[in-house]
Amino acid sequence: MLPVNDSGAQQHPAFFLLVGIPGLEWAQAWIAIPLCTMYVIAALGNSIILYVIKTDLHKPMYIFLCMLAGIDLVLSTSTLPKMLCILWFRAGEIDFGACMVQMFFIHSFSIMESTVLVAMAFDRYIAICNPLRYDSILTNPLLAKIGAGVILRGTVFIIPIIILAARLPYCKTNVIPHTYCEHMAVVKLACSSILANVVYGLLVALLVVGVDLLFITLSYCMIARAVMALPSKDARYKAFSTCAPHVVVILVSYTPALFTILTHRFGHHVQPHVHILLANFYLLFPPMLNPIVYGVKTKEIRERVTHIVLRRKRPR
Repeated sequence: MLPVNDSGAQQHPAFFLLVGIPGLEWAQAWIAIPLCTMYVIAALGNSIILYVIKTDLHKPMYIFLCMLAGIDLVLSTSTLPKMLCILWFRAGEIDFGACMVQMFFIHSFSIMESTVLVAMAFDRYIAICNPLRYDSILTNPLLAKIGAGVILRGTVFIIPIIILAARLPYCKTNVIPHTYCEHMAVVKLACSSILANVVYGLLVALLVVGVDLLFITLSYCMIARAVMALPSKDARYKAFSTCAPHVVVILVSYTPALFTILTHRFGHHVQPHVHILLANFYLLFPPMLNPIVYGVKTKEIRERVTHIVLRRKRPR
């Protein structure tokens, strides 16, 4: 039992203990190797994307890609270093406040990433369906407002979750069977009703993923209709090719997210280690793959990266 204060009220634990992947303790050191590799690729790839866009590319679509790369860097960095400490060194202690901060970063930046994907779908819609007004619609003031909206939406949705989680009494145990402070994994340790947490968390997940996917789907339906109306096959191919990286990123981002949300809340017969491995995959795989997809599929980024590499290799 956790200690209580002099008035008998239950206190928060001074720290939580993240135990890693229950059921796979024998393999945790080996599992950490691909996770570390994914993080290195994510950090390097997104840093390159940020550098290239900052120095050479300033169109709206690249500004959105810059937002996505920054969010992916924060999202992966907020979890992976501590995760490696747990899996390699069994150093799972995390202060209560630090746990709440990590929870905020994980969930708020996940929402920010989803919002940026909606903005990128809007960008492709304008570029293909209304190309003559592209520059007059996606102006710098509008981009600044979208960036502010991305941050505000992620923050406003998640602050109530953190407040609700922080106010719960944790009097049973401080051991979290997870690799990071995921909302539901933490509040399940409380010794009072967590109905408000469950309902609000599910509502946010449905609103964010459901609404964002609806807007993205509507955008691409209108894009597909406009592309199919183009007179030449080459024009249709070029239009579809400009959307291909974004479509791939959407599939990579939302597929594991939906699977994680549904299995965590409704997959009661799924083994705990499967939940945790999926949660780790959801946080690390998209940040790793996004810069690769845009680096390979986007000609301007590919050319800039090649130019930078060749310039550095050139003898002085």
